[in-house]
Amino acid sequence: MRIGFHASHEQFTPSRLLTLVRQAEAAGFDAAMSSDHFAPWGLAQGQAGFSWSWMGAALATTSFPIGMVVAPGQRYHPAIVAQAMATLEEMFPGRYWAALGSGEAVNEHITGDPWPPKSERETRLRESVDVIRRLLDGERVDHDGAIRVHDARVWSRPAEPPALKATAVGPATAAWAAEWAEGLLTVGHDPAALKEVVQAYTDAGGRGPAAVQVHVCLAASMDEGLGVAAEQWRQATVPGEVMWDLEQPEDFDRLAEPGDEKALHSAVLIDTDARSMAERLAEIAASGFQEMYLHHVGLDQAEFLVRARDELLPALKDAVA
Repeated sequence: MRIGFHASHEQFTPSRLLTLVRQAEAAGFDAAMSSDHFAPWGLAQGQAGFSWSWMGAALATTSFPIGMVVAPGQRYHPAIVAQAMATLEEMFPGRYWAALGSGEAVNEHITGDPWPPKSERETRLRESVDVIRRLLDGERVDHDGAIRVHDARVWSRPAEPPALKATAVGPATAAWAAEWAEGLLTVGHDPAALKEVVQAYTDAGGRGPAAVQVHVCLAASMDEGLGVAAEQWRQATVPGEVMWDLEQPEDFDRLAEPGDEKALHSAVLIDTDARSMAERLAEIAASGFQEMYLHHVGLDQAEFLVRARDELLPALKDAVA
């Protein structure tokens, strides 16, 4: 079981996040991941560094694997994504991976192009995946469809291409992605719901490791944990059916219900005891995952990393052994 640290670009400056990912490795995490964002989810988060630049620096100053969630097709042309991936993998063989998704309007609207419905976004993503793979394999690529590519090739390529995983929140998307993905990344902490997502992926022929990102808050008290979640992760209370279509952090703040304790508990695994949290995380792992990435939603990452080193990680590794 690989236990990783989520580096949150939405909450920290790139320089601070670089320090944190090095501290996470020193604390005993096996790997790290991040998400590529042009804007944060809410004003209280307040950051959104360029993750591709940060990724190079993070890989250069650590020794464990680091992956990234990215959405090719609108903000990024897939040929540019292929070139960026090839460069990272060539410099750091076997340590970089990408989880590809269809994107959210909060990041993609900046191009001024229309924000398409989910079915069209999935078509665009599927074509992008094919283009990226062909370019990483050294082909000269022409493509005319949901995305267009003219006689492109990537000149600086790694010996082996990086793994292209799929992001999926629900079973339907997981099953759809199984045909092309080399691994699955989902999010949540309800073991039963997560098991459905993994099962849908594997039943449809999905291959590669299944990973889950878990938003956590290890706090001194439950009230403190709820307060941290309400301040920093309140966008999780926004109805899921509209989240993908909102364009600005202010939109998430306007629709969020930070006083909705049930929604906050559904989004963030809050606990005051590291061993208790480890047991709950082990139950999630048993739903079919080989990798787990922990995102402490609070701003006091230093304190979390100390507790992770001294309490949470040892207990979790014992529980999943």
